[in-house]
Amino acid sequence: MKNQSNLLFNAAQTMFLVALFSLLARDLVAQATETITADGSAVTTVTQKTRTTGPEEGWIQLFNGKDLTGWTPKIRGHELGDNYADTFRVVDGLLTVSYDKYKPQDSMSMDGKNNPSWEKFGHLFYKDSFSDYILRVEYRFVGDQVANGPGWALRNNGLMLHGQDPTTMTKDQKFPISIEVQLLGGLGAGERPTLNLCTPGTNVVMNDKLFQPHCIKSKSKTYSGDQWVTVEVEVRGSKSFCHKLDGKTVLEFTQPQYDARDEKKPKPSYGGPPSIMKNLIKDGELLISGGTISLQSESHPTQFRKIELKKLEPENK
Repeated sequence: MKNQSNLLFNAAQTMFLVALFSLLARDLVAQATETITADGSAVTTVTQKTRTTGPEEGWIQLFNGKDLTGWTPKIRGHELGDNYADTFRVVDGLLTVSYDKYKPQDSMSMDGKNNPSWEKFGHLFYKDSFSDYILRVEYRFVGDQVANGPGWALRNNGLMLHGQDPTTMTKDQKFPISIEVQLLGGLGAGERPTLNLCTPGTNVVMNDKLFQPHCIKSKSKTYSGDQWVTVEVEVRGSKSFCHKLDGKTVLEFTQPQYDARDEKKPKPSYGGPPSIMKNLIKDGELLISGGTISLQSESHPTQFRKIELKKLEPENK
């Protein structure tokens, strides 16, 4: 009986080692529990769970949680690189958009309007451009909007994707030509979805038709207060965009492209001269296959806890 028990025990050990090495090879964590039965034989139970330590494989941390390394501000009325009034800063490990150092005159119109109107829109550009990727962002709105901020910009920010190079923006340009993934917060009453689409200088295709209005709402729920919201955007070059919340698609569209109408408009939708659009459209090609990523400063304080990206292989390969 003793020899039989030893044989059973050795066999159980061998099976356990095979199972353990198999799990480790798949980057899983294994935990073994050994039980001795009434007849003296050993029964080994192996449990497993996915490894959770460290960053997820393949994800690039665009924000390092410490400073603005890799990011460059472009604030309206200021030169590229001038982080006016410390608009973009890192506070307690959070990338923060703040206006507490702005002056009263900053809340006056920059477009010659007689009434007070805050128009010092800004953007923070990441150093690299991308084409096919998944972008994951955690954000929240905090505090109060800056004095005289536009009503539409209350609890409003955006992820500007497939954007123009900031070196090509004029000093007084309002927004980069881009596909904007609009981030909105609830106002305490009514529905106000996030992960919407806005199109400064661009158009997209939805339901097989060219979509030319400036914005369209997603199907997301409303997020109120200062709660953290995690969003994902899957971008496939000039083919498609997919906006996701909690693993569910809330908006999708195809064929991001320049709006050729802005070549002739006296006041293009991006708030800059028509010549910028003329320089971007080469040989009549309107489709946008990639570009910059930037965050906005649109008058409401915002914080970002995580900004990470995973590159994808182009679908045509």
